[in-house]
Amino acid sequence: MLLDTASLYFRAYFGVPDSVRAPDGTPVNAVRGLLNFITQLVQTHHPDDLVACMDADWRPQWRVDLIPSYKAHRVAEETETGPDEEVVPDTLSPQVPIIEDVLDALGIARVGVEPYEADDVIGTLAGLATGPVDIVTGDRDLFQLVDDAREVRVLYPLKGVGSLQVTDEAWLRDKYAVNGPGYVDLAILRGDPSDGLPGVPGIGEKTAAKLLDAYGDLAGIMAAVGDPMSGLTPSQRKRLDEARDYLAVAPKVVRVASDVPLPDFDPALPTEPRDPAALDELAARWGLGSSLERLLAALHG
Repeated sequence: MLLDTASLYFRAYFGVPDSVRAPDGTPVNAVRGLLNFITQLVQTHHPDDLVACMDADWRPQWRVDLIPSYKAHRVAEETETGPDEEVVPDTLSPQVPIIEDVLDALGIARVGVEPYEADDVIGTLAGLATGPVDIVTGDRDLFQLVDDAREVRVLYPLKGVGSLQVTDEAWLRDKYAVNGPGYVDLAILRGDPSDGLPGVPGIGEKTAAKLLDAYGDLAGIMAAVGDPMSGLTPSQRKRLDEARDYLAVAPKVVRVASDVPLPDFDPALPTEPRDPAALDELAARWGLGSSLERLLAALHG
Protein backbone atom coordinates (compact mmCIF):
# COMPACT_ATOMS: atom_id res chain seq x y z
CA MET A 1 0.00 0.00 0.00
CA LEU A 2 1.44 3.33 -1.13
CA LEU A 3 0.12 6.50 0.49
CA ASP A 4 0.12 9.86 -1.24
CA THR A 5 0.71 11.30 2.20
CA ALA A 6 0.26 15.01 1.51
CA SER A 7 -3.00 14.35 -0.33
CA LEU A 8 -4.29 12.43 2.69
CA TYR A 9 -3.21 14.83 5.43
CA PHE A 10 -4.58 17.73 3.37
CA ARG A 11 -7.96 15.96 3.32
CA ALA A 12 -7.63 15.17 7.01
CA TYR A 13 -6.96 18.84 7.74
CA PHE A 14 -10.21 19.90 6.11
CA GLY A 15 -12.15 16.88 7.36
CA VAL A 16 -11.28 17.13 11.07
CA PRO A 17 -12.22 20.31 13.01
CA ASP A 18 -9.31 22.55 13.95
CA SER A 19 -10.69 22.51 17.47
CA VAL A 20 -8.72 19.24 17.76
CA ARG A 21 -5.64 20.62 19.48
CA ALA A 22 -2.60 19.64 21.50
CA PRO A 23 -2.40 20.53 25.20
CA ASP A 24 -0.55 23.75 24.30
CA GLY A 25 -3.32 24.76 21.88
CA THR A 26 -1.53 23.81 18.64
CA PRO A 27 -3.97 22.39 16.03
CA VAL A 28 -3.27 18.70 15.40
CA ASN A 29 -6.36 17.91 13.30
CA ALA A 30 -4.24 16.86 10.27
CA VAL A 31 -2.02 14.67 12.45
CA ARG A 32 -4.87 12.87 14.17
CA GLY A 33 -6.91 12.70 10.98
CA LEU A 34 -4.05 11.04 9.11
CA LEU A 35 -3.55 8.53 11.93
CA ASN A 36 -7.27 7.75 11.75
CA PHE A 37 -6.99 7.27 7.98
CA ILE A 38 -4.07 4.86 8.33
CA THR A 39 -5.94 2.91 11.01
CA GLN A 40 -8.94 2.47 8.71
CA LEU A 41 -6.73 1.41 5.82
CA VAL A 42 -4.85 -1.14 7.92
CA GLN A 43 -8.04 -2.57 9.41
CA THR A 44 -9.85 -2.76 6.08
CA HIS A 45 -7.12 -3.78 3.64
CA HIS A 46 -4.50 -5.53 5.84
CA PRO A 47 -1.45 -4.52 3.77
CA ASP A 48 1.80 -6.42 4.32
CA ASP A 49 3.83 -3.35 3.36
CA LEU A 50 2.90 0.31 3.70
CA VAL A 51 4.92 3.31 2.52
CA ALA A 52 4.11 6.93 3.29
CA CYS A 53 5.33 8.64 0.10
CA MET A 54 6.30 12.29 0.57
CA ASP A 55 6.76 15.39 -1.58
CA ALA A 56 10.46 16.16 -1.21
CA ASP A 57 9.83 18.76 -3.93
CA TRP A 58 6.20 19.60 -4.69
CA ARG A 59 7.12 21.67 -7.80
CA PRO A 60 10.31 20.19 -9.29
CA GLN A 61 12.34 22.62 -11.36
CA TRP A 62 12.78 20.05 -14.14
CA ARG A 63 9.02 20.07 -14.66
CA VAL A 64 8.85 23.88 -14.48
CA ASP A 65 11.64 24.14 -17.07
CA LEU A 66 9.46 22.18 -19.50
CA ILE A 67 6.15 23.89 -18.68
CA PRO A 68 6.69 27.17 -16.77
CA SER A 69 3.01 27.35 -15.78
CA TYR A 70 3.28 24.05 -13.88
CA LYS A 71 1.70 24.73 -10.46
CA ALA A 72 2.63 28.40 -10.90
CA HIS A 73 -0.76 29.59 -9.65
CA ARG A 74 -0.14 27.85 -6.31
CA VAL A 75 3.04 29.87 -5.84
CA ALA A 76 1.12 33.07 -6.61
CA GLU A 77 -1.73 32.13 -4.28
CA GLU A 78 0.64 31.68 -1.36
CA THR A 79 1.23 35.45 -1.47
CA GLU A 80 -2.44 36.37 -1.70
CA THR A 81 -4.92 36.90 1.09
CA GLY A 82 -8.32 35.29 1.35
CA PRO A 83 -9.45 31.69 1.64
CA ASP A 84 -8.48 29.34 -1.15
CA GLU A 85 -8.26 25.57 -1.01
CA GLU A 86 -5.07 25.56 -3.07
CA VAL A 87 -3.22 27.51 -0.37
CA VAL A 88 -1.60 25.39 2.32
CA PRO A 89 -3.07 26.94 5.48
CA ASP A 90 -0.56 28.20 7.99
CA THR A 91 -2.01 25.91 10.65
CA LEU A 92 -1.31 22.90 8.44
CA SER A 93 2.37 23.50 7.66
CA PRO A 94 3.48 23.24 11.32
CA GLN A 95 1.75 19.86 11.57
CA VAL A 96 3.83 18.25 8.82
CA PRO A 97 7.00 17.80 10.93
CA ILE A 98 4.84 16.28 13.68
CA ILE A 99 3.39 13.81 11.16
CA GLU A 100 6.90 12.90 10.03
CA ASP A 101 8.13 12.40 13.61
CA VAL A 102 5.15 10.21 14.51
CA LEU A 103 5.51 8.03 11.40
CA ASP A 104 9.23 7.62 12.12
CA ALA A 105 8.64 6.69 15.76
CA LEU A 106 6.00 4.18 14.69
CA GLY A 107 8.35 2.65 12.17
CA ILE A 108 6.10 3.30 9.17
CA ALA A 109 8.33 3.76 6.13
CA ARG A 110 8.46 7.36 4.95
CA VAL A 111 10.09 8.03 1.58
CA GLY A 112 10.70 11.33 -0.18
CA VAL A 113 13.48 11.99 -2.70
CA GLU A 114 14.75 15.32 -4.10
CA PRO A 115 13.86 16.61 -6.69
CA TYR A 116 10.71 14.49 -7.02
CA GLU A 117 7.11 14.59 -5.96
CA ALA A 118 5.38 11.84 -4.00
CA ASP A 119 3.70 10.78 -7.27
CA ASP A 120 7.13 9.92 -8.68
CA VAL A 121 8.07 7.86 -5.63
CA ILE A 122 4.73 6.05 -5.93
CA GLY A 123 5.29 5.42 -9.65
CA THR A 124 8.73 3.99 -9.04
CA LEU A 125 7.63 1.76 -6.17
CA ALA A 126 4.58 0.55 -8.09
CA GLY A 127 6.84 -0.38 -10.99
CA LEU A 128 9.19 -2.35 -8.74
CA ALA A 129 6.45 -4.21 -6.85
CA THR A 130 6.14 -7.95 -7.42
CA GLY A 131 2.67 -8.27 -5.92
CA PRO A 132 -0.62 -6.36 -5.78
CA VAL A 133 -0.39 -2.61 -5.12
CA ASP A 134 -3.02 -0.31 -3.67
CA ILE A 135 -2.27 3.40 -4.17
CA VAL A 136 -4.24 5.63 -1.80
CA THR A 137 -4.55 9.17 -3.18
CA GLY A 138 -6.96 11.98 -3.79
CA ASP A 139 -4.98 12.93 -6.92
CA ARG A 140 -6.46 11.66 -10.17
CA ASP A 141 -3.07 12.00 -11.89
CA LEU A 142 -2.16 8.63 -10.39
CA PHE A 143 -4.93 6.91 -12.36
CA GLN A 144 -2.20 6.54 -14.99
CA LEU A 145 -0.63 3.77 -12.89
CA VAL A 146 -3.72 1.54 -12.90
CA ASP A 147 -2.78 -1.83 -14.39
CA ASP A 148 -5.01 -4.88 -13.98
CA ALA A 149 -2.34 -7.27 -15.25
CA ARG A 150 0.05 -6.17 -12.49
CA GLU A 151 -2.77 -5.78 -9.94
CA VAL A 152 -2.13 -2.07 -9.45
CA ARG A 153 -5.21 -0.07 -8.53
CA VAL A 154 -5.98 3.32 -7.02
CA LEU A 155 -8.11 3.75 -3.91
CA TYR A 156 -9.54 7.26 -4.28
CA PRO A 157 -11.14 8.74 -1.14
CA LEU A 158 -14.66 10.02 -1.72
CA LYS A 159 -15.31 10.93 1.92
CA GLY A 160 -12.47 10.49 4.37
CA VAL A 161 -11.08 7.04 3.70
CA GLY A 162 -14.17 5.28 4.91
CA SER A 163 -15.54 5.50 1.37
CA LEU A 164 -12.96 4.62 -1.27
CA GLN A 165 -13.53 4.48 -5.00
CA VAL A 166 -11.69 1.38 -6.25
CA THR A 167 -10.18 2.49 -9.53
CA ASP A 168 -9.26 -0.33 -11.91
CA GLU A 169 -9.18 -0.53 -15.71
CA ALA A 170 -12.90 -1.25 -15.98
CA TRP A 171 -13.69 1.87 -13.95
CA LEU A 172 -11.33 3.99 -16.06
CA ARG A 173 -12.82 2.76 -19.32
CA ASP A 174 -16.34 3.39 -18.06
CA LYS A 175 -15.53 6.90 -16.80
CA TYR A 176 -12.95 8.14 -19.30
CA ALA A 177 -12.85 5.52 -22.09
CA VAL A 178 -9.10 5.02 -21.55
CA ASN A 179 -6.76 2.67 -19.69
CA GLY A 180 -4.03 3.74 -17.24
CA PRO A 181 -1.42 4.88 -19.80
CA GLY A 182 -4.19 6.47 -21.85
CA TYR A 183 -5.07 8.67 -18.88
CA VAL A 184 -1.74 10.49 -19.34
CA ASP A 185 -2.62 11.42 -22.93
CA LEU A 186 -6.16 12.37 -21.88
CA ALA A 187 -4.82 14.67 -19.16
CA ILE A 188 -2.31 16.25 -21.55
CA LEU A 189 -4.94 17.03 -24.18
CA ARG A 190 -7.63 18.13 -21.72
CA GLY A 191 -5.28 20.10 -19.50
CA ASP A 192 -5.53 20.47 -15.75
CA PRO A 193 -5.97 23.94 -14.22
CA SER A 194 -5.11 22.62 -10.75
CA ASP A 195 -1.62 21.72 -12.01
CA GLY A 196 -1.21 24.63 -14.40
CA LEU A 197 -1.37 22.42 -17.50
CA PRO A 198 -2.89 24.45 -20.34
CA GLY A 199 -4.06 21.53 -22.48
CA VAL A 200 -5.04 22.05 -26.12
CA PRO A 201 -7.57 24.89 -26.53
CA GLY A 202 -10.91 23.55 -27.70
CA ILE A 203 -10.06 19.93 -26.82
CA GLY A 204 -12.08 18.97 -23.77
CA GLU A 205 -12.30 15.65 -21.99
CA LYS A 206 -14.90 14.08 -24.28
CA THR A 207 -13.15 15.19 -27.47
CA ALA A 208 -9.81 13.98 -26.12
CA ALA A 209 -11.32 10.56 -25.35
CA LYS A 210 -12.81 10.34 -28.87
CA LEU A 211 -9.47 11.25 -30.47
CA LEU A 212 -7.65 8.66 -28.39
CA ASP A 213 -10.23 6.05 -29.32
CA ALA A 214 -9.79 6.88 -33.00
CA TYR A 215 -6.00 7.21 -33.13
CA GLY A 216 -4.76 5.12 -30.20
CA ASP A 217 -2.49 7.52 -28.38
CA LEU A 218 -0.98 10.99 -28.52
CA ALA A 219 1.59 9.93 -31.12
CA GLY A 220 -1.21 8.54 -33.30
CA ILE A 221 -3.17 11.76 -32.98
CA MET A 222 -0.17 13.87 -33.98
CA ALA A 223 0.47 11.56 -36.95
CA ALA A 224 -3.13 12.22 -37.99
CA VAL A 225 -2.45 15.97 -37.83
CA GLY A 226 0.14 15.49 -40.57
CA ASP A 227 -2.12 13.23 -42.63
CA PRO A 228 -4.55 15.22 -44.79
CA MET A 229 -6.65 12.08 -45.23
CA SER A 230 -7.26 11.59 -41.50
CA GLY A 231 -10.66 12.25 -40.00
CA LEU A 232 -9.65 15.29 -37.94
CA THR A 233 -11.80 18.36 -38.38
CA PRO A 234 -10.02 21.47 -39.70
CA SER A 235 -10.29 23.17 -36.29
CA GLN A 236 -8.91 20.12 -34.47
CA ARG A 237 -6.03 19.86 -36.90
CA LYS A 238 -5.22 23.56 -36.48
CA ARG A 239 -5.42 23.53 -32.69
CA LEU A 240 -3.31 20.40 -32.35
CA ASP A 241 -0.74 21.72 -34.81
CA GLU A 242 -0.48 25.01 -32.91
CA ALA A 243 0.00 23.08 -29.64
CA ARG A 244 2.96 21.02 -30.93
CA ASP A 245 5.50 22.64 -28.62
CA TYR A 246 3.34 21.97 -25.54
CA LEU A 247 2.50 18.43 -26.65
CA ALA A 248 6.19 17.64 -27.18
CA VAL A 249 7.13 18.32 -23.54
CA ALA A 250 3.89 17.62 -21.65
CA PRO A 251 4.31 13.82 -21.49
CA LYS A 252 7.48 14.14 -19.40
CA VAL A 253 5.71 16.56 -17.06
CA VAL A 254 2.46 14.61 -16.66
CA ARG A 255 3.86 11.08 -16.62
CA VAL A 256 5.11 10.12 -13.17
CA ALA A 257 8.75 9.15 -12.97
CA SER A 258 9.57 5.46 -12.76
CA ASP A 259 13.28 5.78 -12.03
CA VAL A 260 13.50 7.70 -8.75
CA PRO A 261 16.72 6.71 -6.91
CA LEU A 262 15.17 5.26 -3.78
CA PRO A 263 16.96 5.03 -0.43
CA ASP A 264 17.22 1.74 1.42
CA PHE A 265 14.19 1.25 3.66
CA ASP A 266 11.99 -1.45 5.12
CA PRO A 267 8.43 -1.23 3.75
CA ALA A 268 7.03 -3.86 6.11
CA LEU A 269 4.12 -2.65 8.21
CA PRO A 270 5.37 -2.61 11.82
CA THR A 271 3.56 -4.54 14.55
CA GLU A 272 5.31 -2.59 17.34
CA PRO A 273 6.64 1.00 17.45
CA ARG A 274 10.22 1.44 16.33
CA ASP A 275 10.91 3.98 19.09
CA PRO A 276 8.36 3.58 21.92
CA ALA A 277 9.94 6.28 24.11
CA ALA A 278 9.88 8.87 21.34
CA LEU A 279 6.31 7.90 20.47
CA ASP A 280 5.20 8.28 24.10
CA GLU A 281 6.77 11.73 24.21
CA LEU A 282 5.09 12.77 20.95
CA ALA A 283 1.73 11.40 22.12
CA ALA A 284 1.90 13.38 25.36
CA ARG A 285 3.18 16.61 23.80
CA TRP A 286 0.70 16.69 20.95
CA GLY A 287 -2.28 15.03 22.62
CA LEU A 288 -2.60 12.24 20.07
CA GLY A 289 -4.73 10.17 22.43
CA SER A 290 -7.20 7.71 20.97
CA SER A 291 -6.07 8.31 17.37
CA LEU A 292 -2.65 6.87 18.14
CA GLU A 293 -4.02 4.18 20.45
CA ARG A 294 -6.34 2.85 17.74
CA LEU A 295 -3.53 2.77 15.18
CA LEU A 296 -1.24 0.92 17.58
CA ALA A 297 -4.00 -1.62 18.22
CA ALA A 298 -4.53 -2.07 14.48
CA LEU A 299 -0.82 -2.59 13.88
CA HIS A 300 -0.50 -5.01 16.78
CA GLY A 301 -3.58 -6.96 15.77
